[in-house]
Amino acid sequence: MIPGCRSQDKKDAADFFLKGNQALNQNNYTEALRLYDEAIAKNAEFSDAYLNKGITLLKLGKPDEAYEILTAAINLDPTLAQANLVRAETGLYLGKLKEARMDLQQIEKDYKDSSKYYLIKGNILEVEGNESSAISEYDHALRLNKNNVEALVNRGAIYYRLHSYAVAKDNFNQALRLDPSQPQALNNLGLIATKEKDWKTAISYFDLVLNTKPNDPFSLNNKGYVLLQTSKPEEAKKLIERSLSVLPKNGYALRNLGIYYQKAGQTDKAITEFQKAIEIAEPVEMLYGLTGQAHFDQNNRSEACKIWRQGIILNDSLAIEKAAEFCR
Repeated sequence: MIPGCRSQDKKDAADFFLKGNQALNQNNYTEALRLYDEAIAKNAEFSDAYLNKGITLLKLGKPDEAYEILTAAINLDPTLAQANLVRAETGLYLGKLKEARMDLQQIEKDYKDSSKYYLIKGNILEVEGNESSAISEYDHALRLNKNNVEALVNRGAIYYRLHSYAVAKDNFNQALRLDPSQPQALNNLGLIATKEKDWKTAISYFDLVLNTKPNDPFSLNNKGYVLLQTSKPEEAKKLIERSLSVLPKNGYALRNLGIYYQKAGQTDKAITEFQKAIEIAEPVEMLYGLTGQAHFDQNNRSEACKIWRQGIILNDSLAIEKAAEFCR
């Protein structure tokens, strides 16, 4: 290629790149992706275009493709620290925790004043089950940027799991002051209201999510659970089944569908749904207690006690209570 053509290609690539950035900032991810591809076609060594393409793919829910493109950006320019940061975030989505930690370690000095860096570090620690260290990283992220909504929500979620509901609620409310439509904060406040049996308030939070995200599987399911508790089983069932159509492997939704069948006297169907939830092998409150109760209702005490004892190991409060009463 003659030098003039090469120079023109680089100019064209830069133009496509800038237009791609504009589309990305406007959340027009499909158009942004097209423009970054045009930039790369004009200049195959345009590392920033690869980086922003990776960011766009992550926004589009394509973490595998994003990881590959971000790796290409790093190979083209090993000093492009932001690519390591985004690849660490992408690696977290893909379960590549070791690789994500390595990416963060490589850029630690460059990002020592970055709230985003400590947010991702906290997210990795949270996935690894190191909740106290994760909270410390979220604290650091918020010291650097008190408006880091994701850090507030994620810190609140840990406090929720630790049953520190007042602290969790404060974190979620802080997040909502910054972003009134933040779905995780609204959903979690609904869960806290559910635990307090404030059914009306709980539904109002879930509806705020569903007004803007009508197919949000978590709010659909959680509203369904509240309706089960307030004698509206058929409406509840519809919402829970909608939730499962969006997210089939949701242990809580399967449990709630089991509760519906249990309340309807269809114990065999209840056990089927409870067993599906157990097979997912994720923590679900009262799951083993409810499953054991269903077997107990069929006069199968031995199977009920077997399941309740499994629940004791997993700290299932209902299983602990039932086993103490019936399995001596």
